[in-house]
Amino acid sequence: MKALHDKVAVITGAASGFGRELAIACANEGMRLVLSDIDEKNLQGTLALLPSATPVLAKTCDVAQADQVEQLAATTYERFGAAHLLFNNAGVLVGGPMWTTTVQDWAWMIGINVMGVAHGIRSFVPRMLAQGDECHIVNTASVAGLLSVPGNGIYCATKHAVVTMSECLQLELQEENASIGVSVLCPAFVSTGIADAGRNRPAELAAANPLKEKYQEQTRKATQAGKLSATDIAQITLDAVKQKRFYILPHQKIKGLIEQRMADILEERSPRKTSR
Repeated sequence: MKALHDKVAVITGAASGFGRELAIACANEGMRLVLSDIDEKNLQGTLALLPSATPVLAKTCDVAQADQVEQLAATTYERFGAAHLLFNNAGVLVGGPMWTTTVQDWAWMIGINVMGVAHGIRSFVPRMLAQGDECHIVNTASVAGLLSVPGNGIYCATKHAVVTMSECLQLELQEENASIGVSVLCPAFVSTGIADAGRNRPAELAAANPLKEKYQEQTRKATQAGKLSATDIAQITLDAVKQKRFYILPHQKIKGLIEQRMADILEERSPRKTSR
């Protein structure tokens, strides 16, 4: 998708981090926007940063709920008649050794990180196929979807799922000769506020992880030390969409660790410790 002006971009997780910066970048391209997030207050903060002339629909949406994502898609097509660029971007994180994680940790992260992407695909792809013109889908994963990071077992599991879901989707759309491109975004540490994602965690999924605070602080420090900003990632992502690149790895130095993991698999060795 080289020409983005006047096209419609749908962004989940638009209240902060990558979602907010993607909204700004898409607005600067002259796109029409559909922005969603469970965090209504900060979603309004994103709207305040957009050019006043940007046509925008903002809608509160919990991507873990299939009916809410379906309603987001229906409302998008009612308002704009199309969706050209879908960012399945909403994501959350809680850390800790696998044996300390709670059932609620698993349910919360799988619901948003995995099923949020699945619901986006299920609700928007059929409409995009019927639409018939050029479209593109970007699923936000992480280098945690390409590596195995101690203390981030659930997060890695969900992001590995997003990577393979994206790969399968790309192959399936190719088999249909569809004019829908796919990319999977795999950044390393970036200051996005994901360490504080628990502020929006549903009460019914809030069972205490005894080491949550320790790993939350580790994540906060690591993301704050990141060399690339969320603004950088948003621009890199739009450039990749225009170039029709599938894998988006903004942090090029991470490729060495990915190669190390692949070598361990092919040589049937035990995994070596990595960090994002």
